[in-house]
Amino acid sequence: MKIEQTKDFELIAKLNKPVHDLHCSLYPKYFRKYNFEEVKELFKQLMKNRDFIFLIVKEKKEALGYAWIEIRHYHENVFNKEYQSIYVHQLSIVPSKKNKGFGTFLMEEIYRFAQQQAIDLVELDYWVDNKIAKEFYKKHNFIKYREFVYKQLNGVSPPPR
Repeated sequence: MKIEQTKDFELIAKLNKPVHDLHCSLYPKYFRKYNFEEVKELFKQLMKNRDFIFLIVKEKKEALGYAWIEIRHYHENVFNKEYQSIYVHQLSIVPSKKNKGFGTFLMEEIYRFAQQQAIDLVELDYWVDNKIAKEFYKKHNFIKYREFVYKQLNGVSPPPR
């Protein structure tokens, strides 16, 4: 296994499909069907942001997954102290390689990257119905410290739980 940074937005767009399809299946009301050209263009634009880093995990030169991370800068204000974190936007492994250690390998690289940047906090969020993500991050000792809640107005039922 090998991990490298990439600016290959087309590759990231291809590797994004499994995680996007999962989100679509869990929350079809909120997620559009995967469109490679649109996703490719989005990642092309995102890669212009110097705080966004894209990592790919490879085996025998084949890309098997990716992580999209961000160096977040929280500025001091009257409420909060200044700090930084590494925020994991997405982590996705191709379906045929799930449960083979590739996700853990990516997370360990994210931890190393954070330490190299002298950042001691890694943050992320995931959709409540994504049980795979919940168990994966639990295995990595992530702790829930904040909850995001919502209220659906106009009588429309909320996303399934």
